[in-house]
Amino acid sequence: MQVSNLVDPRQEALRAVVGVIKNGRSLDVLLGAADARLTDERDRRFCRALAFGVLRHHRWLQAQAGALLERPLRNRDQDISLLIELGIYQLAYLSMPPHAAVGETVAVTRHLGKRWAARVVNATLRRFQREGAVSELGAESPAIEYSLPDWLYAQIQSDWPDDWAAVLAAQNARAPMLLRVNAKRSTPEALQVRLADGDITAEQVADLPAALALKTPVAPANLPGFVEGHFSVQDGAAQLATPLLALEPGQRVLDACAAPGGKAAHCLELADVDLVALDSDSSRLARVDETLTRLGLSAQLISADAGAPKAWWDGKSFDRILLDAPCSGTGVIRRHPDIKWLRRPTDPEQLAAGQRHLLDQLWPLLASGGRLIYGTCSILKQENEAVIADFVQHHDDVAIEPLALPFGRALRFGWQILPGEGNCDGFYYACLCKD
Repeated sequence: MQVSNLVDPRQEALRAVVGVIKNGRSLDVLLGAADARLTDERDRRFCRALAFGVLRHHRWLQAQAGALLERPLRNRDQDISLLIELGIYQLAYLSMPPHAAVGETVAVTRHLGKRWAARVVNATLRRFQREGAVSELGAESPAIEYSLPDWLYAQIQSDWPDDWAAVLAAQNARAPMLLRVNAKRSTPEALQVRLADGDITAEQVADLPAALALKTPVAPANLPGFVEGHFSVQDGAAQLATPLLALEPGQRVLDACAAPGGKAAHCLELADVDLVALDSDSSRLARVDETLTRLGLSAQLISADAGAPKAWWDGKSFDRILLDAPCSGTGVIRRHPDIKWLRRPTDPEQLAAGQRHLLDQLWPLLASGGRLIYGTCSILKQENEAVIADFVQHHDDVAIEPLALPFGRALRFGWQILPGEGNCDGFYYACLCKD
């Protein structure tokens, strides 16, 4: 995609969307680069809002554009198709003057070196402005309406036949910003007062004793107390993981897939334990180190593959193991809408095989009488209950402890929180106790 030297938030949002849809790149990485090029904080927020919005509603926007175009665009002009989606998103979802939404979006064609496209983009957006959204979307209507690929829509509908519509609506909603207060440095009450002194409204959250919910999201580094390590940013469902370990002082604990470090830090905030934080990605492990340092905490950090313990394990058993397993991320789509377009139909099966391998390799490291918490941010049963059912079938020294969390539902094996329940992301947990 050709661009001029001028930096515009719509242009940067389009660059990010093209990077995800066409090139399969991470939205977080792309927006990080956009932030570096955009010098005004308002432009950064607008760029993010546009990129998130288009990726949340990409399939619906694509259907609208396709119905309104005079003739289909060529494959090599996918950037123009996505630019039209960006314009339709502004008209359909954002409260801004239509002339600005249309005019500024059309202007992006100059940055792309495709001046011919100005007429096409303008005519399509003006037609949407006059006629509104096309309601007849075809046989795939629900998948288009909720903007999911067919395979993922079908899988969620199959796994959650009574809840799929609420799940998909929650996935397209904006996620709240929750803080988890560092119990070693502050309290929710004290931090709430300090934030209020900075004109930042935060409320305590029922059933989450360490949480504060911000009325309006703010960049973490701009919040009072961040540099001093008084809190971390963490979704409510993720805050439930560490208490399930039932930590006691002096225990040896393994966080097997620790990056970016939120759950590792929570362990150390709740109890004085001997923590080993493991991650296969050394650059991500560096983030764990940064997080712990900011919070005034320490752990043994090891860059290694949790699925190959012979390379790193010292032979000393762990009293507790937290396995936050790599997964499809289908429970956190509202925070990472690019997941919808980056995942492939074969991913859940491959991920489930990796999850079972991790469990098999880590189980011998757990002491008798110990507990392992298996968690994912997935809502697909293939990665969750099916993995635990298979593990139990092949191990005679494991007992599944029933869970009772403040929101979600009990399954035969484990507990599932669906997106939006308790205003949380989607997470799965199972507690495995060793005989």
